[in-house]
Amino acid sequence: MSIATGTFVLQMKMEPGLDLGDGAQTGSFRFDKQFSGALEATSVVQMISAGNPASGSAAYVAIERIAGTLDGRSGSFMTCHRGIMDGGAVSLEVDIVPGSGSEGFEGIRGKMTIRIDAGVHHYELDYSL
Repeated sequence: MSIATGTFVLQMKMEPGLDLGDGAQTGSFRFDKQFSGALEATSVVQMISAGNPASGSAAYVAIERIAGTLDGRSGSFMTCHRGIMDGGAVSLEVDIVPGSGSEGFEGIRGKMTIRIDAGVHHYELDYSL
């Protein structure tokens, strides 16, 4: 496996969600990202969330299409995000969708870790081609 690291910036667009009653809500979001570092790419993310903001607990799922260059190759691939916030404790899994790689990323597999330090978004992509 190879590891690619860097940062990304994002822009968020909130779309209409649902008020399910009893404080429960869903939300729908679009994120446009710009990756820098070992992965030079742009992406579009479609995210759906659910939770109760008053409790500090929620969950989200998202599909992301990343297109750009990595390790001297260019193409695109998709990731699947699954996140849980439970009273402030956060769990996040981001997997490359098997079979989603195109062009130079055909056959890519792996996982991405995301962390935020002082407002800066960092990624670590653990992958094989």
